[in-house]
Amino acid sequence: MNYPVIKGASYILVHTPDMVLHNGTTQTTEKIVNPDSEYLKELPKHLRNFEEVLNYAPNQTYIGNMTPDELGEIEMPWWDKKIEESSRFGKLGEMMPQDEFIGLMEICDVFDLVLLEKSFIDNVKIKLEKHPLINEDMISKIKEGVAIEEIKKVVDEEGAEGLYNEGNLVGCVKKAHDVDVNLNAHTMLENLVVKASGVLSLLNLIAKNNIDPNSIDYVIECSEEACGDMNQRGGGNFAKSLAEVAGFTNATGADMRGFCAGPSHSLIAASALVQSGVYDNVVIAGGGASAKLGMNGKDHVKKEMPILEDCVGGFAVLISKNDGVNPVLRTDLVGRHTVGTGSSPQAVISSLVTDALDKAGLKITDVDKYSVEMQNPDITKPAGAGDVPQANYKMIGALGVKKKHIEKKELKDFIQNHGMSGWAPTQGHIPSGVPYLGFARKDLTEGNLNRVMVVGKGSLFLGRMTNLFDGVSIIIERNTGYQKEEKGISEDQVRKIIAESIKKLASQLIEE
Repeated sequence: MNYPVIKGASYILVHTPDMVLHNGTTQTTEKIVNPDSEYLKELPKHLRNFEEVLNYAPNQTYIGNMTPDELGEIEMPWWDKKIEESSRFGKLGEMMPQDEFIGLMEICDVFDLVLLEKSFIDNVKIKLEKHPLINEDMISKIKEGVAIEEIKKVVDEEGAEGLYNEGNLVGCVKKAHDVDVNLNAHTMLENLVVKASGVLSLLNLIAKNNIDPNSIDYVIECSEEACGDMNQRGGGNFAKSLAEVAGFTNATGADMRGFCAGPSHSLIAASALVQSGVYDNVVIAGGGASAKLGMNGKDHVKKEMPILEDCVGGFAVLISKNDGVNPVLRTDLVGRHTVGTGSSPQAVISSLVTDALDKAGLKITDVDKYSVEMQNPDITKPAGAGDVPQANYKMIGALGVKKKHIEKKELKDFIQNHGMSGWAPTQGHIPSGVPYLGFARKDLTEGNLNRVMVVGKGSLFLGRMTNLFDGVSIIIERNTGYQKEEKGISEDQVRKIIAESIKKLASQLIEE
């Protein structure tokens, strides 16, 4: 069977310290319920500058300048240790500063909702003109700046959301409708953040992997936001809007949602579209969530730490037809949490891990690496959520012990050998399985691994429509070379042969 392959992946981070203060829901909620809180007073002192964000090991890992193994060798916590050799641009992506990102938001704005102060956008335009991935067509979409007084008036009197840089108001996002809450300024800002970070992911995908943007047939956007209006709140479509800005002129697309499991659902859907022959090249992409900025900020401030959730994340992955080289997605080895699975940890892990392995007669130890919820433990442990990847690996290992694939005394070694330290930002869908795909592509071609599994899980109860859990998984393997499909005989051909045989037999009987 000719399985589809992973032909490229990209990962981006955008440092957005002012958005932590003004757009992260932990902070905006605190301003409403406790506007004079000590947390709000202390918070600005705990924000990192761009240089500190660059020198942070998990961030360098996310964009591909460090490997998960190299990160795991550094003693935790990581936030108080500076990486000596850091770069804004990585093997798999980049980190963008806030001012440039605000400029990119304007480039992505097609309804003139973004207003930026003249001197600010003039300076940002110069920076973006030097960016290796921002072309002249994109630069031409930057509009003339306006006076700060006009921006203040729109924010104070017309319900616009302010855009801030280094503590100063530098622009705003206007509402797109007078009464529709789905098109208010708050929602439009969130959606422009998703769009711009998604676009940056696509630009890095084609640049880092030498991909012709005109070769992309379909885009699946799998973030956790929704765009629409009062008549269809989640009507979409982020996917096509991303493709438009990134120059994917031959692509169409649609959005797919599943909370944190969205990327894994999309990965499987993209694989099916390619393997079936519907499309040759399908991209899955996810922009970041401004609402999740500073989500665990109270615990970080309380423990005298910097705010580590100060970056919007994004990613993109290209799925293509089998080329005989890149890792194959085993569409026949898929795990899934069904309606009847149940919500116990053992039932969840069994449905996502061992069910897929059992189809191929594989043991838990036959998978070289498991990519699970790869949240950075530097963020989650101080907040009381523990080390999420390690917790997942312990459950997988325990299942291996139960199935007698490993001895109980081997559990620690299993976690060490088949697991990884988490490095992804807590942006919901961003850390869910997919952060490893860029590394997996290399490990399964140039490295010594043969098989990995991507596991995505999602908390559907957050939408208040069901209490069910969710999750899917898929196995990815080293490519053993393109194999031409053996052409079998179709049902119609069988019928034709039988009919001809009966006709021939009847003729013979008549003659006799």
